[in-house]
Amino acid sequence: MGRVLFLAAALAMALSTALATAIATPARGQTLPHVLLPEIGLRTQDLALIVNDADPESVEIARHYVQQRKLAPERVFHVNFPPGQTTLAQADFELLHEALRAKVPASVQAFALAWTKPYRVECMSITSAFAFGFDRVHCAEGCRPTRPSPYFDSASSMPFTDHGLRPAMMLAGRSVDEAKALIDRGLRSDGRWPEGTAYLLSTGDRKRNVRAASYDFVRARLRGAYPIKRLDSNALQGAPDVAFYFTGVGHVADIATNRFVDGAIADHLTSAGGMLTDSYQTSVLEWLAAGATGSYGNTVEPCNFPEKFPDIAVVMGHYLGGETLIEAYWKSVRMPGQGVFVGDPLARPFGGVRLERAGANLVLRTRALRPGGYALQRAPGLAGPFRSIGTFTVAGYGVSQVQLPGAGVAVYRLLPLAAKTSR
Repeated sequence: MGRVLFLAAALAMALSTALATAIATPARGQTLPHVLLPEIGLRTQDLALIVNDADPESVEIARHYVQQRKLAPERVFHVNFPPGQTTLAQADFELLHEALRAKVPASVQAFALAWTKPYRVECMSITSAFAFGFDRVHCAEGCRPTRPSPYFDSASSMPFTDHGLRPAMMLAGRSVDEAKALIDRGLRSDGRWPEGTAYLLSTGDRKRNVRAASYDFVRARLRGAYPIKRLDSNALQGAPDVAFYFTGVGHVADIATNRFVDGAIADHLTSAGGMLTDSYQTSVLEWLAAGATGSYGNTVEPCNFPEKFPDIAVVMGHYLGGETLIEAYWKSVRMPGQGVFVGDPLARPFGGVRLERAGANLVLRTRALRPGGYALQRAPGLAGPFRSIGTFTVAGYGVSQVQLPGAGVAVYRLLPLAAKTSR
């Protein structure tokens, strides 16, 4: 399932903005080189956590997230509004949002919202309201499109810097314990490269099955990147390895009979899945209660525009490529104004690298290489100077295996060709 890449002189690896700790055990007396990665994926310091001090459950969820994710105190921001309501009024939201805008530094790229209610601000989902600010161009009465997101399928690792929006995701659950379990799963998933299967269900629900038309494209685009099964069924039953589950139906049966790997994504295309606590259909919280780490649903009638739901090829491509849950999910919805994102925003199961000795050489494995051209560089230390020793092309998604010369190199650096530098 991997691709082995060879260079004339050597090869290298991949990703973060600074230094990556390679996973390997050197032989006695040997040390492994450092590997510097291209910038992909939000970091803890890029996220701001919003807590409602008037809601004891919000306070408890926020406390657990801070503890588990080691958030700095200056990345926690406090608001105050009456708890228990599903919908926040526009005027109330704008007051608290304006106050936050005055406090949140420009370095913050995304928000985590530590509550289950409210999930909506009038005609917008609360995650989109926090991302864009309240704006009725993201609303629709009847079957009409809404304003597209500039973040859709973006290569950006800094959404606020590049696009002027901060994607938001709710740390939510049917109870505080379920929200805490969600947070724990997200943390456990980081860098684990979970072995599982992506299940794409084509249902008999003609109106809600519209994403099934994309399934062949999904499999073609992600060929070799991850196991994918297409099933003609209204429900998945007893699957032991669910990493992705996408379907189109109002009521999803047998969710709890399946086992979800840590970091799993699951959602269903329907009208009211994002009405978290009072939906007349299956709520996205049921996916999370069963073990998923992220889900998405609409809080206001979207009709069956595919653009108002996750594009499966996009979310899987970005997630399998080492991005965080909040990035991959947000980038997959072209018109997210009415839809709510729920999960651990920092979950990143497919990030990181593996670096192991193979005789005199090293073998580097990573998923976090976007398709495109790369330059491999080497240096005697972190301060450089770096010297290019080859180039190569990544053609598609999946695990890339790279052979490196194993002796006499302290630091390798892999750069997209457009960013090549000799410093």
